[in-house]
Amino acid sequence: MMCVAQLLTMLSLSVYAAQLPELSRIFGLSNTQAGWIGAAYFAGYTLTVPVLVSLTDRIDPKRVYMLGSALLVLGCLLFATQAQGAWSAALFHAIAGAGLAGTYMPGLKGLVDHMDDAYHSRAVAYYTASFGLGAGASYPFSAYLGDSLGWQAAFVGTAVSAALAGVLVCLLLPAARPEALNIASTRLLDFRPVLRNRAALAYTMGYAMHCWELFGMRTWVVAYLVYAERLHGAAPGLLSPAIVAALLTFIGVPASIIGNEWSMRFGRLRVICLIMTASAVVCGVMGFAAEISYWAAVIMCLIHGIVVILDSASLTAGALGNADPGYRGATMAVHAMLGFGGATIGPLPSAGCWISPAARA
Repeated sequence: MMCVAQLLTMLSLSVYAAQLPELSRIFGLSNTQAGWIGAAYFAGYTLTVPVLVSLTDRIDPKRVYMLGSALLVLGCLLFATQAQGAWSAALFHAIAGAGLAGTYMPGLKGLVDHMDDAYHSRAVAYYTASFGLGAGASYPFSAYLGDSLGWQAAFVGTAVSAALAGVLVCLLLPAARPEALNIASTRLLDFRPVLRNRAALAYTMGYAMHCWELFGMRTWVVAYLVYAERLHGAAPGLLSPAIVAALLTFIGVPASIIGNEWSMRFGRLRVICLIMTASAVVCGVMGFAAEISYWAAVIMCLIHGIVVILDSASLTAGALGNADPGYRGATMAVHAMLGFGGATIGPLPSAGCWISPAARA
């Protein structure tokens, strides 16, 4: 149930990107303004995730999730009905981003609080996989509604999906067990106990580097493949750069689950180290593949898309499994903040390597 709810809330992720050409025309947006509106979603997430996720150590995660779902609905509906330009669009998009902060990690906290520790790792794997599935479905879902019924319908559709997620959680997620709340002995947003937990922090730092690599690759993969296509005059057919980029999202769903199963069987630390090493090697080879042929570049991108995601669920499960019981929410807040930080920084150094040849093509 929580995986279905997570998929429904993730449908808001790319609604703005899917409607950007139409919104740019209607609102007369410059490229800079369009970029800031897109960034506002993640700014809303970043500013609110420390508070909303940390609260789950003190109050029922179900209540936090309901608040997050309401913020998502509010942000999307306001965008559809009240957005009149760059400033209002950015504000409403930021509200939707805050809604994601109130649903993603609080939903995971609510899930694991009702499970025995032995099942946490597998629960994390399936839950985080639903994140990828929802992210992959967001763009075609929003694009279809926008093309069929207008851009407002795309935002209304994502608001409805977020409302359905809230209803599911309200009706089906049990209330938190009393022993899972109010264990923390420090104040809200005091992350010192989390930062002193070196075992959990190690997995979180690994997750930040994982997000750096993952989002650095996904941000520039289309530009990289376009360069390879133009360099060799290839006719990609069905496997165009955009289609390959979409495939990378969907193949990550089973890959994350499989990687976690390997961790449970062969040892989490050993498997993560092997996966990270393999991913680094594939990255190095992928950098030269475009010089061979377009299809060599496609193959290496698909291989990397599998390898890079294998350790995703294992890293989150490791951080959660090593968290102090009273600070699981705070640990997940730090995990989300550092992971997002890596995702934000990742595309920047990649730009110097990938956008330059794409621009020369």
